[in-house]
Amino acid sequence: MAATNAANSSGQGGEGEKEGVDTLKVRDAKDVEQAVREAVASEQPLEIIGHGSKRLIGQPMATNAVLDLSALSSVTSYEPNELIVTVQAGAPLADVQSLIDSKNQQFAFEPVNTAALLGTPELGTIGGMIGAGLAGPRRIKAGGARDHLLGANAVSGFGDSFKAGGKVVKNVTGYDLCKLLAGSWGTLAVMTEVTLKVMPRPESERTLVLRGLDAIVANRAMTAALGSPFDVSGAAHLPNSALRSEACGLGAGREALTLLRLEGITVSAAHRAAALAEVLAPFGSAQILDDAASAQAWSSIRDVIPFAASGALGGSPVWRIVCPPATGGALGEQLARDTGGEVIYDWGGGLIWAALPSTPDAQAGLVRQRVEAAFGHATLIRAPEQVRRNVDVFHPQPGGLADLSERVRLSFDPKTILNRGRLTRGLAA
Repeated sequence: MAATNAANSSGQGGEGEKEGVDTLKVRDAKDVEQAVREAVASEQPLEIIGHGSKRLIGQPMATNAVLDLSALSSVTSYEPNELIVTVQAGAPLADVQSLIDSKNQQFAFEPVNTAALLGTPELGTIGGMIGAGLAGPRRIKAGGARDHLLGANAVSGFGDSFKAGGKVVKNVTGYDLCKLLAGSWGTLAVMTEVTLKVMPRPESERTLVLRGLDAIVANRAMTAALGSPFDVSGAAHLPNSALRSEACGLGAGREALTLLRLEGITVSAAHRAAALAEVLAPFGSAQILDDAASAQAWSSIRDVIPFAASGALGGSPVWRIVCPPATGGALGEQLARDTGGEVIYDWGGGLIWAALPSTPDAQAGLVRQRVEAAFGHATLIRAPEQVRRNVDVFHPQPGGLADLSERVRLSFDPKTILNRGRLTRGLAA
């Protein structure tokens, strides 16, 4: 294992330069085991990164050592006919997507690219994709990242390697631990290799665009579409904003946009789009976008391009809110009205992205009050480091659930070596 003193290591896409940081560059799983065991022995917490593209998400961590997995970048095996790919955790996501795209396949859950939102280089890795567990618009049909993770090799906070899952959709290899790793933000174990399910890429797509609906009516339209027999794979609403129309490639204008996507073979997608347009006629006349225009619109929604760091709302804190779709329209309108902020609705109203005016607490008190009343939860995805020190970035769990989560975490990492404090404020000390 190569260990270097990486003072001022800005190349990892982190939140500023850190003096005196030891960067441990590992070559294989054995190196990871050794690094973790040494950290346990010295009680020195480790920050786990691939290329650091998501370091700006979460509570700031207090650590002087970084475990760099970027050298674990190989595709171990790819079996297009079996629809599975096994990849090391540090493999660049863009490279893996390019590989499976060459076989007309895809990750069906549409992993979110946070680069534009956070203002970081596009250096996301497979491990970061699974650790963050952020899924795009097709989540409503295909499920999330955890649903496509078949197996994982990882190193626990004891410094011991373990394997969970396998290379088939159904297996009997014990507890489904790999699902637990998805969305754990590196606090349970260091993933070294994962096996993922891939799916055929649709031949064609069509998107219906309804204009001028308010959030409540748009919620009804999206609910009607998702409840129809036409197999809708995306449902989003972008309220009144010229910025949003331009960001999604739909031209200038201040009309609200409601988008509904259908995918499949060309004849089927076109037929279902026309039929759905008839069903939704009471909500207004629908424009239909074909393949390239449809793909551009949904890529912008997936990556929250209207709230990009380089755009007009780049200085605003951004919240990711998950709630029951039935309450999404009212919740989003209330937040926008009370704060003067902007919102985007995805997942048929079940996911709300909110860019709110800057305050010392990123409007956390108001957001959490409104979200809890709607039976949802909110994560502060983008905010300055000092703001993230002052508030809970991840939604606080109720007492019993928090105790259970902590017992699970301690069973993997009893000395809290891995990404100490990233999920819980005050734990980094």
